Amino acid sequence: MKDAIKANFDASVSAYDAYERRTGRFAALARLLYAEMAARGDGTLDALLDAGAGSGVSTRVFGEAASRTVALDISREMLRENSGSPCIQGDFDHLPFADGTFDGVAFTASLFLVPDPTVAVEEAERVLRTGGVVGAVAPLGWYTDDGTDVFETLDRDSRSPTRTDDVEAALAETFAVSTGTWRFATTADDLRLFHEIPAMAARLYPRLSPDERVEKAVELLDTVDGTLEQRWRWIVGVSE
Repeated sequence: MKDAIKANFDASVSAYDAYERRTGRFAALARLLYAEMAARGDGTLDALLDAGAGSGVSTRVFGEAASRTVALDISREMLRENSGSPCIQGDFDHLPFADGTFDGVAFTASLFLVPDPTVAVEEAERVLRTGGVVGAVAPLGWYTDDGTDVFETLDRDSRSPTRTDDVEAALAETFAVSTGTWRFATTADDLRLFHEIPAMAARLYPRLSPDERVEKAVELLDTVDGTLEQRWRWIVGVSE
């Protein structure tokens, strides 16, 4: 599973950046997540681990606020695009840091990509100091104006390796959590562009090659039109 995730993101750098340039979605998620983490901690978020940093969108956002941000990602190709902070290729399940290293650990659109979030959450707790804060963002889907999930009308489910409810449950087992939902106005064209990212098209066609899955995803979504709403769940917990 992890090898597949790494390969998916290694193949996704240019498409990921194209989506971000058009929508600014991941930067917005990082800014909102940082605000929620800062509001619920003890006021100190100087040392922050950007867990699942990718090409650096979230790292740059966190770097504007935290004195020291460390970027960690399983994909070497993504990290090649990440500049301005220390970058480490690594696995959520085996964080290469000493106990109590960080004031905060942020999983911006990444914790739902691991097969067992419980292990990653335990590692996040280990590297947090007492009173440190963990935050995560996970997808809730794309919806039409009448509140219908786009994929309910299509012949395909959109699935993450781990469901959003399971991400929240894993965090709630270890931390006292606060949660909420963010809603973004978007379009059918943005939905298609999102699924031109091979790692995102894998939500629909995980067994196909990157090019094949993107082609199938774009074909599947061709009939979707108009404005949509994209929803994300946020979860923030404090270490005791």
